[in-house]
Amino acid sequence: MPLYSPRRRFANTRPLAAVIAVGWLWLAVPFASAAPVHLFDEPPVQITTVAPGVVLVDFGRVAFGNLQLIPSVNAADQTVTVHFGEAFAGERIDRKPPGSVRYAKAAAVLKGRQPLVVAPTPDARNTEQPKAVLTPPEFGVVLPFRWVEIEGWPGDLRPENIKRRASFASSWDDDAAAFHSSDECLNRIWELCRYSIKATTFAGIYVDGDRERIAYEGDAYLNQISQYYTDGDVQMARDSFDRLMKYPTWPTEWAAHMIFMAHADWMRTGDTRWLAARYAALKTKLHLGNARADGLIVSSEKTLKNDLVDWPTGERDGFDFKPVNTVMNAFHLRSLGYMSDLARALKKDADAADYSAREVAARAAFQQCLFDPARGLYRDGEGSDHVSLHANLFPLAFGLVPPENRAKLAQWLGDRGMACSVYAAQYLLEGLFENDGAGKALALMMAPNDRSWKHMLDSGTTITWEAWDQSYKKNQDWNHAWGAAPANLLPRFVLGVQALAPGWNRASIRPNPGTLKNADGKVPTPRGPVFVRWESGGTFKLSLALPPGMSAQVQLPADKNSSRVFLGGKPVAAHRNGQWWILDKEVTGTVVIEAR
Repeated sequence: MPLYSPRRRFANTRPLAAVIAVGWLWLAVPFASAAPVHLFDEPPVQITTVAPGVVLVDFGRVAFGNLQLIPSVNAADQTVTVHFGEAFAGERIDRKPPGSVRYAKAAAVLKGRQPLVVAPTPDARNTEQPKAVLTPPEFGVVLPFRWVEIEGWPGDLRPENIKRRASFASSWDDDAAAFHSSDECLNRIWELCRYSIKATTFAGIYVDGDRERIAYEGDAYLNQISQYYTDGDVQMARDSFDRLMKYPTWPTEWAAHMIFMAHADWMRTGDTRWLAARYAALKTKLHLGNARADGLIVSSEKTLKNDLVDWPTGERDGFDFKPVNTVMNAFHLRSLGYMSDLARALKKDADAADYSAREVAARAAFQQCLFDPARGLYRDGEGSDHVSLHANLFPLAFGLVPPENRAKLAQWLGDRGMACSVYAAQYLLEGLFENDGAGKALALMMAPNDRSWKHMLDSGTTITWEAWDQSYKKNQDWNHAWGAAPANLLPRFVLGVQALAPGWNRASIRPNPGTLKNADGKVPTPRGPVFVRWESGGTFKLSLALPPGMSAQVQLPADKNSSRVFLGGKPVAAHRNGQWWILDKEVTGTVVIEAR
């Protein structure tokens, strides 16, 4: 049960003292309207004695929170020392962990059998910055930890004597989503990423991890789409959007991600009232003032330094920065397309026509100025001869590559591998999945090297990292939700469930099996969950259950030997398009469809 359930608030309020005596009654404090967070009691998974007078407590996974001690003996004025750890070294907590990996120490004085909350002192790096998102002061200090070591505990430490008070979104539903496949490594990757999204809801606003606890637009968008597919709540994304409108950050592409966030909300909810109140502010996120006559945007000497491409800088695959560069213009084109959709939804027809015309002109210039027909790839920018992974992955993910060039470009990206960060991997894998590269996308997720989610699993983390490995970012933290892309990629592409219309009254079901033999899962939508199970092997069989009020366009992988599609055991009208069977009519309810 939750100990306390306030609403998030944004005031720069100081946390309480490091050690707090917990009473049985709490004062309810009204908070500003935002996604609420709760403190949840979590029991230990294991308690062991690791040295004389030293007890190690394992909570199984990292969570943001603090500790509650409940003495069972009348230990008056007994001092205990508590070590909090996010990393392990040998058989003990790593007290000198790398980068921003967390270790902290606190002392507490037991007062008879009175429960105590134990936490370290606040970290100035993430509590005193003006843009830092603060947790409710009534919680006390929270930090990410899995293990604690306790010195000086009187007698035996039993499970009833200790609890972690973990902070999560109060609305989080562990049963909202599910994913399982024939590959156990992929199943573990899904759970790592699903839990990462849950664990990083601790602040009520999407933040970039524990080092700064600042909201960033690119991080927030990746959080948003993953939360939609693991929990379904929309409020935290909305609160994060509003905060970012107030506290924008510096990267050029991050402005575009605000448009991405608004479009994702509209597709999720179909809510034009929320959108209408923010539409005017969204228009400022376009770079129209930097557009030249052909529609491409130009980064000035002043703004060029804000063009991100990827982060950390070592993950840019040697990108050659030019005033007219491919990545910034890919984001610009995607933003124009999304803004046209949003304007049309709000019946702002003149705006929609303007954005569409700009997109058409800029697309033509993009292809003419930045595409190298001899190589079939995009150059990094106008005047550059360098071809980076990023100059090609973003155009493919954003649908900017002409159909006749997509297969070759996707093949090239797949062969290059994960020459990008965990952030850009979201878009790299989207492009591969959308262009019949599911096998390569899954192989990259599970690659036996240090640039995959398998590597994170093998390293023992329970929340995704900021970078692929400590060697690629020395100060990385181990609680970064922008590294959890499979949380949305696996249900969107392997299960194949995506919205086809705002509000999910129509869905697209297009499973991408890759090398998998089967997969099943549950995808939360505003109309209720979608249940999917498919089996691949000789034939392709899909079992699908849609909630009331939803119809679905179904596409099934077309084996070279398959000749018909059957619905409920009877032939159904369908046509073949490349590697896909497409049913001529949409389906509703619970159906079984088979291509054989």
